[in-house]
Amino acid sequence: MKQRVRIGVVGVGHLGEYHVQKYSAMEDVELVGVLDTNIDRSGEIAQRYNTRAYGSLEEMLKQVDGVSIAVPTEHHFTVASKILPQNVHVLIEKPITYDEDDANHLISMARERNLVLQVGHVERFNPAVVKMESLLNQPLFIESHRMNLFTVRGTDVDVVLDLMIHDLDIILHMVQSKVGEVHAVGMSVITQKTDIANARIIFQNGTVANLTASRVSHQPLRKIRIFQPDAYISVNCYKKEVSVTRLDDSLSTEPFPHIVSSNMKYPDADPLNDQLHAFVHAIRTGTEPVVTGEDGRTALRVAVAIIGQIAGGTKNFQGID
Repeated sequence: MKQRVRIGVVGVGHLGEYHVQKYSAMEDVELVGVLDTNIDRSGEIAQRYNTRAYGSLEEMLKQVDGVSIAVPTEHHFTVASKILPQNVHVLIEKPITYDEDDANHLISMARERNLVLQVGHVERFNPAVVKMESLLNQPLFIESHRMNLFTVRGTDVDVVLDLMIHDLDIILHMVQSKVGEVHAVGMSVITQKTDIANARIIFQNGTVANLTASRVSHQPLRKIRIFQPDAYISVNCYKKEVSVTRLDDSLSTEPFPHIVSSNMKYPDADPLNDQLHAFVHAIRTGTEPVVTGEDGRTALRVAVAIIGQIAGGTKNFQGID
């Protein structure tokens, strides 16, 4: 058996504990330890998963090959910029940072040292999303809805960086064209930040995407719909299901077309586990991660543009005579 990859987790709150749980079950990983500003929480998690609670980042970095960063977004850059110079690979939760310049700095640090810098856009590992990408054929219109029940988790950022950024990353990855225009509106409902947002993105290749995100919904909803010349594709990210509706010419009889649908379900899939396995694989093989630092930066850039437009308000409307 190959030598196990040594991993540490920095930040063991709600999401960080899931990282610890998954790593602890991987045969090819040695969970070296955890670190958190809450010493009691760090000790509790270390005991629960039979690992070590470190007292300092410097001490942990001497023992690991890679680190998962699951601290609040405002600390992403500070923590990652201390880890990368020690030649340690990094998986950083989304969004990569608050600021594009900081993201650029992290990307440069990783590139200069040939290190893995993976961003935690976990929906890229959702099997329904993976299947959807294999079915794409010049999508013309994309619509996404991501609604969550309100929780205090994630309220350190607004809904664009908390929820919408998942769909931004997926759509930017699938369209593979520069953004031409962004039109966005949003409002605060519960927090002092934007809690509901809608953005319309027009790409230079003509594709149009309409994204809506809310963290004040009465039930969760995570759907992406793709309209393209040969099919309508519907993805339920929450249930990990995808359906495809298309014309079947072989069965069509004049004057009526024959429409067929197929449904695929992946109820037992674990996208977070797949994401962490991909990080370990990239470390072991020296290959590009599935979601690169550049991917994280691109999603951040568009998210910041949306946030800026919402903050500035809609200034101009086009009249229709």
